[in-house]
Amino acid sequence: MSKLPNLTGIAPAGLADAPDAFSALVASGKQPDKPADFGGPALERRSISEQVANRILSMIKSGNLKSGDRLPTEAQMGIAFGISRPPLREALNALTLMGVLESRQGGRYTVTDLSPSRLVAPFNAMLSAADYDVNEHFEARAVVDLELVRLCATRASPEHLQRVLKLAVDGRAFHHDPVAFRLLDIEFHQAVYNGGRNGLLATLSQGLYDVGLDVRRVASGLPGVIEKSVGQHVEVAEAMMEGDAEAAVAAYRRHLEHVRDTTIQTMARQQ
Repeated sequence: MSKLPNLTGIAPAGLADAPDAFSALVASGKQPDKPADFGGPALERRSISEQVANRILSMIKSGNLKSGDRLPTEAQMGIAFGISRPPLREALNALTLMGVLESRQGGRYTVTDLSPSRLVAPFNAMLSAADYDVNEHFEARAVVDLELVRLCATRASPEHLQRVLKLAVDGRAFHHDPVAFRLLDIEFHQAVYNGGRNGLLATLSQGLYDVGLDVRRVASGLPGVIEKSVGQHVEVAEAMMEGDAEAAVAAYRRHLEHVRDTTIQTMARQQ
């Protein structure tokens, strides 16, 4: 993949108003490629969308872009980065999923409040399915999610735990409706994350939950998968209601293992 060309100051007719400051920031971050110097072949280049996403993230982290800043139009950013719209939109969509950007009316993107969201920046699997490692993914989910389950069981109010239980039990109505179950599943997990009362960990867990969703959407259609997941949700919620954090963690661990195994099964079928 060739290096992104520096098109600062070059704009076709009708786009002469492309912001010079933004173009200058982009250009300032572009460094000449250096050959590998460790005796082996050069590492595979990242996709253009990943490069653009990381460029925007670096601008945010350095303070060149701040919370509340409104990004240029897609056309203007395409000129600044020297790329076409498809990879640009892929990068913007990924950053939106990560909570770094939000789309406003009129198609312009705005930088969000990034204090917790920066933690999900390394989730490049959102940008490139080829990099997805299912075991690594669920190992990370176990580290973060299980602690939030423990915290939820000990910190959440009785009313919040009642909501977690209701979301779990309501899933019994959707054993044969994968779309409805997936919507409820998101709400259940988000309620558990929020019940831990730690915004940073909740942001991490939500980011990890969002990784690999395309595969899990297919997995949810396998026979018996939803029924087993719902039963495990209920086990987690009931243990929380009883104040048994260890039992809740054990039940949630079994749930993660079930989701991991069915994800692996689905990926094998797709090959």
